[in-house]
Amino acid sequence: MGQTLTEKILSDHLVAGELETGEEIGIEIDQVLTQDTTGTLVWLQFEALDLDEVQTEIAAQYCDHQTYQFDFKNTDDHRFLRSAAGTFGAHFSRPGNGICHNVHKENFAAPGKTMLGSDSHTPTPGGLGELAIGAGGLDVSVAMGGGPYYIEMPEIVNVRLEGELPEWSTAKDVALEMLRRLTVKGGVGKIFEYTGPGVENLTVPERTTITNLGTELGATTSIFPTDGETRDYLERQGRGDEFVDVGPDEDAEYDDEIVVDMSEIEPLVAKPSMPDNVVPVREVAGESVDQVIIGSCTNGGYEDILPTAKMLEGREIEKKTEMIVAPGSKQASEILAREGWTAELMAAGVNFSEATCGACIGIGHVPASDSVSVRTFNRNFEGRSGIEDDSVFLASPEVAAAAALKGELVDPRDLADELGDLEAPGVELPDQYDGSKADLIAPDEAVDDELIKGPNIGDVPLKDELDSELEGPNLLRMEDNITTDHIIPATQDILMYRSNVPKLSEFTLSRVDDTFAERALESDGGFLVAGENYGQGSSREHAALCPMYLGIEGVFARSFARIHKANLFNFGLIPLTIDEETYERLEQGDDLEVLDDVADGVRSGREEFTVSVDDGEWEFTANLDASEREREILADGGKLSHTKKLAKDGDSGATPADD
Repeated sequence: MGQTLTEKILSDHLVAGELETGEEIGIEIDQVLTQDTTGTLVWLQFEALDLDEVQTEIAAQYCDHQTYQFDFKNTDDHRFLRSAAGTFGAHFSRPGNGICHNVHKENFAAPGKTMLGSDSHTPTPGGLGELAIGAGGLDVSVAMGGGPYYIEMPEIVNVRLEGELPEWSTAKDVALEMLRRLTVKGGVGKIFEYTGPGVENLTVPERTTITNLGTELGATTSIFPTDGETRDYLERQGRGDEFVDVGPDEDAEYDDEIVVDMSEIEPLVAKPSMPDNVVPVREVAGESVDQVIIGSCTNGGYEDILPTAKMLEGREIEKKTEMIVAPGSKQASEILAREGWTAELMAAGVNFSEATCGACIGIGHVPASDSVSVRTFNRNFEGRSGIEDDSVFLASPEVAAAAALKGELVDPRDLADELGDLEAPGVELPDQYDGSKADLIAPDEAVDDELIKGPNIGDVPLKDELDSELEGPNLLRMEDNITTDHIIPATQDILMYRSNVPKLSEFTLSRVDDTFAERALESDGGFLVAGENYGQGSSREHAALCPMYLGIEGVFARSFARIHKANLFNFGLIPLTIDEETYERLEQGDDLEVLDDVADGVRSGREEFTVSVDDGEWEFTANLDASEREREILADGGKLSHTKKLAKDGDSGATPADD
């Protein structure tokens, strides 16, 4: 039996386990990336593990989230990150150089490689045939130190692409169609491998848009085979020698198959406030639009902005509508400027923003109250834009530009008919991606050789070993699809404390209950209860670290998002699943007590734990799904404590490389 592309790359990097669905495997990591809101902890944890040099082929530190540097805290973080990159041997991308996924795609992503990143949209380079996975920062620290990355072997789903996209339909619409069919939970425990005759009809930037948005499906990652389009893209980037021909065997077997006929794809939008709330644009046509933003790691490339510029050339946007272009990288900005498109966009009434994540996480360009914003981003979670009661639509650059011209949502096909002279812009790559590399500092160009820590940068808190007794109140009961944005918001007033855990913890779950942090500290322990898909969204490990700091012992949920569940293990919080009946019956304020010896049960492999509610008024069963390795980590109080314990004991597994 032949192998899938995913199996081939995993086989080449396998160091532990077998490639059987549901089994834990350990893989060697070739490349790592981190960004400024997760990177501080990554490097502090790297230091805490007593590591002194990066072991992966490539490590890259980007400054892309908090680039506006509202006060010294942001700037201190960036200075610390530059010093960490110089001290330990990583590439450093200066603030304003662009979003990590875009800059990494331009400079480092390569076919057949594995990559781990402390950002959930790390799978973006899957469009280049790289197996890239988002993870918590501590997992990235260990991988960067030479240790394997452990993951439960996902199902591999063949997404067979057929046909060719019609005019005005885009790769963004393909990704939205996947979300419409599968929902934000449809990819959990799966890798989407794109195959079929339609693949050759997509450029690499179009493919990376699709792999980027695979994160919103809950997928472990998404990947395309390589071909002439891949070689062409790498050659235009000046990296043609990195091309490798990778793809599945003809007789490869998949766990499932999805067929997408791209010729049937029409312009789509995701309505507020979830990426899977997808409908045809024509279904919401006429909705007044106050703001339009082109950008993000999904649609911020040269190839995304150029169609917008072509549509706006010689025209002006609607007077009531504001429009911003936020390029995904400085390379995109530079090429557009050299070709004259920046001036065309400005003449149409467009404002330019720095190449940053910015508005995507609610930093800058926050919508007005009671307004509609159309964005080419990947997430429209409620409140993510920076205002709690927002109304954000997700769309392709073509749909967004049409909305800016019309002042309302409109199918660009209908707008073209109305205007008469508006042509579909299509996809066009530059002859050469020849932007400057001045803002990308290689390890041998480092300007720092020791860590520089400002007053806002603290230590990483450690948790004690798991106790035999576990009890406390249910401090908060939550609904389905609670995101990491709910747990730790990413707005500028909060984001600046990412390296200051005591301060950051004050904002824990503030979007659900603004009294939570105070109540958690006063209770001296307790639990969280949630519905399905708890912890979806960002990879930010702070969403586990801050509850741990506040004394939370564990989470009872219908189901967990992959990265967040791993982060709960990494910080010593026990993730227990419950059935629907139990979830419906549990109430906030219930006193919960695990009746079994928890520490012994976790270490010995117990899967079911009996929990008493309100001193025996009723009981329920909760399940722990964990590997032997995860159980040891949990029992020791988290991955950092576990690794330090091994080192202290002189165990052969003391180093992260053996852990």
